Amino acid sequence: MFREYFQLDRHGSTVGCEMQAGLTTFAAMAYILAVNPAILAATGMDQGALVTVTALTAALATVIMATLTNYPIVLAPGMGINAFFTFTIVKGMGVPWSEALGMVFVNGLLFLALSVSGVREKIIAAIPRSLKTASTCGIGMFIAFIGLKNGGVIVANKDTFVAAGDFTSGPVALCLAGVLLTVILVARGICGALVVSVAAVTLAGLLVPAAAGAKVTQLPASLISLPHSPAPVFLKLTFHFLTSWSAFTVALPLVLTLLLVDMFDNIGTLLGVTKRAGLLTPDGTLPKAGRALLADSLATIASALCGTSTVVSYIESAAGVEAGGRTGLTSLTTAALFLGALFFTPLILMVPAAATAPALVVVGIFMMQSVVEIDFSDFKTAAPAVLTILAIPLTFSVAAGIGIGLITAAILALALGKPKSFTRIGYIIAGIFFLQFFKIFPFGA
Repeated sequence: MFREYFQLDRHGSTVGCEMQAGLTTFAAMAYILAVNPAILAATGMDQGALVTVTALTAALATVIMATLTNYPIVLAPGMGINAFFTFTIVKGMGVPWSEALGMVFVNGLLFLALSVSGVREKIIAAIPRSLKTASTCGIGMFIAFIGLKNGGVIVANKDTFVAAGDFTSGPVALCLAGVLLTVILVARGICGALVVSVAAVTLAGLLVPAAAGAKVTQLPASLISLPHSPAPVFLKLTFHFLTSWSAFTVALPLVLTLLLVDMFDNIGTLLGVTKRAGLLTPDGTLPKAGRALLADSLATIASALCGTSTVVSYIESAAGVEAGGRTGLTSLTTAALFLGALFFTPLILMVPAAATAPALVVVGIFMMQSVVEIDFSDFKTAAPAVLTILAIPLTFSVAAGIGIGLITAAILALALGKPKSFTRIGYIIAGIFFLQFFKIFPFGA
């Protein structure tokens, strides 16, 4: 049944491989169960309820994506957007969190309208193929950077921005050993190399000392726990910002910012992950793009109703792709694990960053391999592509990276007297990013 419904034979996959890939994806992004509630709780929302809602929305949105597209894409409350929700909208501007959820809902409706009308598909088609490849590479660098940061291999430095961590500390040394182990396993073609590495490093962490005499891997007090009730945040969104012009003028730029970041983070992730999965056509077109974007917009609406910030496609989906995932069965496996995590949260949270970081680093290496498809001998192609690759990890935003690349490509086309080499929609998108970056238009206010 699974083979037929998910067309496993057509994609050269098996049920076992897809489920293993789903486990890999879950292992790479299980941290969201702890991190998203911690960030949103700063608004005054109930943290226990947020844990439950995070898992539920991730599972629901992922099932929608798997059902509509059969893609190995997993969705969950987005990192970055949750920080914007908390620290800019709620704490920075004093907007109640219930009103902020209402803004997320309106953003979702706009997102849905753009998806149904086909505008978002035209936006994807307007992005040059070289920038689509560059976004894949940039996401790869982004993932690898996150992995190295989470593992303590690189740390912040006020003079040099980043610097090497303390390689003699237990967690960092274990992370580095995990990177080497993962690289070796992958190079030797070991099936499930990422899962094997995560499990091995987690077990080794029971013996490796960390700070204050503790061990890197901490045994949980219990293996099973009942989930918290989502009632404190479920269906608590309000829309008072729509009842007066003054409130609406404050809310509009916030909604537009949510829409802009949501749209291009999702587009960049979809292109990057599906390219690595071999799902793009030779000319760089994404089949079922309309369905994928519809799934994203429905997920955004669902996230507001459930009580969390915007749900987005996750770049960690690439971990499952590199583990062999090619269909929606990978996504459904991850969704099931998110639901199971509600009862096994202590066990899931036992996995230390030193165990998941190596998997992210190796996934980043996989995605960077696409860089050979960019024609660096042509400077007109190389310049926007390289800037995109650099900007995604350095700005911590897929959307910003794509925006910088598009602006560069558009200006080059005009400056070289070849305006028709760039599409009209491409110019419009580049112009919107320009207005947003330089705060000429109210985005990001």
